[in-house]
Amino acid sequence: MTTCRNKLTGGALALAVTLAGAMTFPAWAQGAETAGGIIHDAEQDILQEQFGEQWAVQDEELQQTLDAMYEKYGKRPNIVHIMWDDNSFGEVGIPSLNKIRGFDTPSLNQMGKEGMTFTRMYTEPSCTPTRAALLTGRLAVRSGMHTVAFPPEGAGLPAEEVTIAEVLSEAGYSTALFGKGHQGDIEESFMHNQGFDEAQFSMYNQFPANFWHADGEAAGMSIGYTPEMTEKNYLVDQQFRPYGYIMDIEGEKGGLARETLPATIEDTLENYRALNKMHFEKSLDFIRRKANDDNPFFLAYWPNVYDVIRNDEEMTTSNGSAFAQNIERLDREIGTILAELEELGIAENTLVIAMADNGPFVEVVGAQYQVVFAGGKGDYREGGIRVAAFAEWKGVIEPETIMGDMITVHDLFTTFARLGDATQHIPRDRIIDGIDQTASFLLGDGQSRRDYYHVYTGPQHAATIKQQYKRVWVGGRAGLVKNDFFDLYQDPREMRGMMAQFLWAWGPFDQMKKRHEQMNAKYPFTPTRHGVPFEGIENLRPESIEYQQNVRRTMETGKN
Repeated sequence: MTTCRNKLTGGALALAVTLAGAMTFPAWAQGAETAGGIIHDAEQDILQEQFGEQWAVQDEELQQTLDAMYEKYGKRPNIVHIMWDDNSFGEVGIPSLNKIRGFDTPSLNQMGKEGMTFTRMYTEPSCTPTRAALLTGRLAVRSGMHTVAFPPEGAGLPAEEVTIAEVLSEAGYSTALFGKGHQGDIEESFMHNQGFDEAQFSMYNQFPANFWHADGEAAGMSIGYTPEMTEKNYLVDQQFRPYGYIMDIEGEKGGLARETLPATIEDTLENYRALNKMHFEKSLDFIRRKANDDNPFFLAYWPNVYDVIRNDEEMTTSNGSAFAQNIERLDREIGTILAELEELGIAENTLVIAMADNGPFVEVVGAQYQVVFAGGKGDYREGGIRVAAFAEWKGVIEPETIMGDMITVHDLFTTFARLGDATQHIPRDRIIDGIDQTASFLLGDGQSRRDYYHVYTGPQHAATIKQQYKRVWVGGRAGLVKNDFFDLYQDPREMRGMMAQFLWAWGPFDQMKKRHEQMNAKYPFTPTRHGVPFEGIENLRPESIEYQQNVRRTMETGKN
């Protein structure tokens, strides 16, 4: 399928211009419910008002297609979501750019050939927020999950957030998550307490297990950390590699968590690799166990991809870096999963999405670089939030579909719910930022129901994208139209901020921001949830208990 202009992007910001009217805000900008009773942000209410009748007709046709598939297979489609860390758009899935970077990704290349390649898949700027966004369908700032979780944390995803695992479970899905949960270390945030029937996951970023040891120091992935230092310096031990740090836990819905054993007793490179292998093998086992069940399954496989390579290990890529070696290993795993779905005869009733969680960690010298856009992990620029992403669904997604439309990771929440006949279980008491993009998956490019994205870096509203245009809200000169406007088609690397050329857009973007703020005021953000780490883990080691007690004392001191 060739690319085409999305129906929402015709003309010079045609929709945004219509939003530049009076300073008063009509009912649809104050939290009106959109189709299906789901509360979306104000921009979506406007699109619903403009295209709602057309979408309603299309939805009836889409539902007929979904129901025909249900009748054919006897259950709703299985969903496999694969997500990894810190990858530049273009590095994977595009053979010509593979050669530029010096490593190959044949499995992801094949996904693009047999399915869909996204060119405007937006995430949040870093790993914890993106995972929270996928789980809840909400901007991460709404759930207090807007910063990356590092130990000692004592915080996590609030219990009152409703995850896609909970939504799909209500519709009869079997659910599992293996890999990098990264949603905090308090009991309510554990993945088996957030709707997953079974889970094995890391609570934090993988760096302590991956880089903070002798191998990581030798590879230059950590600087200034040595075992001798931690033995002699209490603060370094507590702050950077906490005494009692837990690498990985596992649990089943309704039960207590337990530290994953034996692979995580010590934070060594060997144990880190063994842990990653366990996550992958459990994902394959879950698929095999659930393939022939009466009910469909939802699998989130979020691998901790990266590790260091010792000097005595063979390099097999032209790139010659640990990063390239790890990406090729990830690609082989994805190929194995796709082949397993084929072997089990369920590929035609399984949607597979593979994507990065944000842009590259450009500060890692010699490893990660931006290929197409500017910026990287933690950045509101395109390089931080516009990621490599692919979808395959045999017989449903037309091969070689290039998706030029805008879609965000939040949309997957609502889309998965629609595909799983679970939309009725999405909460109606809060803003859901995710838009149902079923039309995009079933009909291809030109069918997106989104043309905007409010970008947050941490708790700060950093930029707003509308169609092909972007305005940056941070920095600049107060009280003056600034060089903060970008045309993402003419200037995809955001190298040439414009001022005078976009005087016409100043008012419309101000209006968009004000409507967004009004909605935020009506539906306030949930504060970051704090608590005592490791509660609900039944096999804590003595040093982990001591660490937990130290954090509890620190929290109590802060209350005094």
